[in-house]
Amino acid sequence: MIVTTTQSLTADIRIRTGEIGDAETIHAAIRAMGRGLDMAGKVTCTADDYRRFGFGPDAAFGSLIAEVDGGFAGLCLFFPIFSTWRGRPGVFVQDLYVDDRFRGLGIGERLLRKVAAWSKARGGDYLRLEVDVENMAAQRLYERLGITWQTKDRAHAAYGDAFVALAGK
Repeated sequence: MIVTTTQSLTADIRIRTGEIGDAETIHAAIRAMGRGLDMAGKVTCTADDYRRFGFGPDAAFGSLIAEVDGGFAGLCLFFPIFSTWRGRPGVFVQDLYVDDRFRGLGIGERLLRKVAAWSKARGGDYLRLEVDVENMAAQRLYERLGITWQTKDRAHAAYGDAFVALAGK
């Protein structure tokens, strides 16, 4: 589907909180994001993982779903964080995805604004995210919104065997 100017002016865009029934949709979006970044093989999660960890009183993440005219258009997966230096809570955006058919409608911006408002309502005063170095369109969006590249920070991670060793088998 090609989004035309007329569509963009008349589309009914809705942002809502993700629900457990959205687990399959969330999974499909993450898989599509992996394919779009030529990293499909790195996506090893299942919809059951999202159901198990994303909902209920001990949810490990929150999610926002964007819909256009009632159909899925985008996703923001996030979780609360805390800055010990600032002494304030914030939010980390783990994944932001907009279906190709709906790019250019401002959905990514709406999702980011909604998650920032979610954090602010809970006393948060900052948002962090990471972006693939080759995803220039996302980087332009983030810069336009005032989400700047941090030259003094570098993301480090332990996965797989390195994590198991760190956690103490």
